[in-house]
Amino acid sequence: MKPMFATCDFCDAHKGDSSGSFRVLPPVFRDFGQHQCFSGPVQTVKCFEDNTLVKAAVDAQGWIDGPQGRVAKVLVVDGGGSLRRALLGGNLGAAATRNGWAGVVIDGCVRDVAELAEQAVGIRALAAHPMPTEKRQEGQAGVAVQIQGVWVRPGDWLYADADGMVVSSNALV
Repeated sequence: MKPMFATCDFCDAHKGDSSGSFRVLPPVFRDFGQHQCFSGPVQTVKCFEDNTLVKAAVDAQGWIDGPQGRVAKVLVVDGGGSLRRALLGGNLGAAATRNGWAGVVIDGCVRDVAELAEQAVGIRALAAHPMPTEKRQEGQAGVAVQIQGVWVRPGDWLYADADGMVVSSNALV
């Protein structure tokens, strides 16, 4: 199925935007889930080497009901860019799929790569790492986060395809 959008088209249309409402994430993320193309309103988690709040998020309903019907959300996780612990693995990837999330973007690592590749959800992260996190019950949910230097806020819209990821303060399609 052909995607309903192209990030290149969004960039063409917004290349002169200086308001900060349109942002492009750096091309440092790898695909790990089945869906390379995904989009939705953003929910955020900020955590460092502790995936307690990531688990809570993907275990919860991954969509909102709005005027246009049911819309799947994208979980954006500010993991501080850590390359020492994986914030999402096979069990949490399965939970994200089961609970209707459109995607999960992690400024950090994932694990159980073969299992994640079978999940019908978009998953992007910096790298794979086999080490799990420690459960310290730390972090914040629903806050503005910086992903590789780009601000992402709850309620923003994230669009991901083969060319990259963009974030907008408003829905673009």
